[in-house]
Amino acid sequence: MVRITGTHTGWPTRVQLTTDGHTPYLTAVEQSFGVDIDYAMLVKLYGTPQGETAERRYSPGECCGAVKTAICGKPDEKHISTSLVERQNLTMRMCMRRFTRLTNGFSRKIENHCCAVALHFMYYNFGRIHKTLRVTPAMEAGIANHMWALEEIASLAN
Repeated sequence: MVRITGTHTGWPTRVQLTTDGHTPYLTAVEQSFGVDIDYAMLVKLYGTPQGETAERRYSPGECCGAVKTAICGKPDEKHISTSLVERQNLTMRMCMRRFTRLTNGFSRKIENHCCAVALHFMYYNFGRIHKTLRVTPAMEAGIANHMWALEEIASLAN
């Protein structure tokens, strides 16, 4: 999750980033931001649910807790979370079956995969009214003045 904090002249002055415990993120964040970031890792701890045996399963065990670790800068503890990006990933998996495990909806070519992702996000932000906003995210952000029809979105491909 990325959170931009602080404004002195109306422009963000600091980025707060939270990742899971995947080790390559340490190098990637350092190479991308140096020390100009508030960076934290959130590592979730999983275990076997009570009353179950440790059989082979397709999903992880029950979340037993989480460890928040500040890596760089001064990340705000109350904003160390991966929930928003996890929700976005779930939305992507539910809308594009090619991201769901154990299906045959995969792309054989990376170009097709990239186009599917772009199409999903274009529709999600410009062509779909969200219940909580009552408008599209693009309209809420002030970068669109109407809900785009599927024909308008498809015409961008030409």
